[in-house]
Amino acid sequence: MAGTDEDAVAAEDDALYVLTAVLLTPAKFPSVLGDDYPEASAALGLPPLADGYGLVLGQDGEGARWTVVIDDVSLVAVAIASWDCGMEYDLSPDERTVVAALPGWPLAVAVAAPGVPAPHDPDPEIADGPPLAPPDTSTWGAAQRRLGADEIALQWATWREQIDGAEFPTPGSPPSGATEAANGAGKNGTKGHSGIRRVLAEARAYVETPPPLGRVRSSFAPGDARTLRADGPGWSLVARTDDIAFVLLDDEPGEVLPVGRGPELPGLLHALDKMAVRPS
Repeated sequence: MAGTDEDAVAAEDDALYVLTAVLLTPAKFPSVLGDDYPEASAALGLPPLADGYGLVLGQDGEGARWTVVIDDVSLVAVAIASWDCGMEYDLSPDERTVVAALPGWPLAVAVAAPGVPAPHDPDPEIADGPPLAPPDTSTWGAAQRRLGADEIALQWATWREQIDGAEFPTPGSPPSGATEAANGAGKNGTKGHSGIRRVLAEARAYVETPPPLGRVRSSFAPGDARTLRADGPGWSLVARTDDIAFVLLDDEPGEVLPVGRGPELPGLLHALDKMAVRPS
């Protein structure tokens, strides 16, 4: 996602050259920032407003990184949809919608504005607080685990075709193998079964006691299915309501553990889907 060279919004007294934008809402937020919407909001020092925010990332005329937070979520959603379709969209929020102009970027951005100095943090004298920076994903941990779950949800068909239904467990049995995660870690044999049982137990508890907003999200999938995403302390789960699930654990570096449907998983996925946050 990227804006055009001419896109600009006000940040402090300078123009901001827009590079990209993301949503920060209960149903869709950068999961690398947290396991749920309130946690992701807190990473930016923002209260978790019910309607969420749009985050506009860009550079000022000196090349400094800024994140402009606006409350016009629909405007940012339209811009993102347009960019995803390869269309230009002039993302120019009204100044009245600007909630904050935060120094730095909370996410990694691979592009830069032309004609200005290379991206750098603003001068501390004009920055109201320390600059935002992307979470460290160089080693396995919560941020890398959530990014791995994002990739599985995005590339479900690719991951699913690697799994033979006869070769992986139902929730009550130990796995005979584990699929390699995107960072290339190896298989771990039967090591993951206790972690899978813990994840499924905590996911079932969500049905009885709703977790913070965004811990369980439901999005579109082919046919009548839904893609489910659930996160918790030290774990992420990705599933299709008509198929299997994959589990990633902080204490299983790089491993993607498949979970067969069995007698219990379909009911759990259905219950999670009923209480999940969905895109509006």
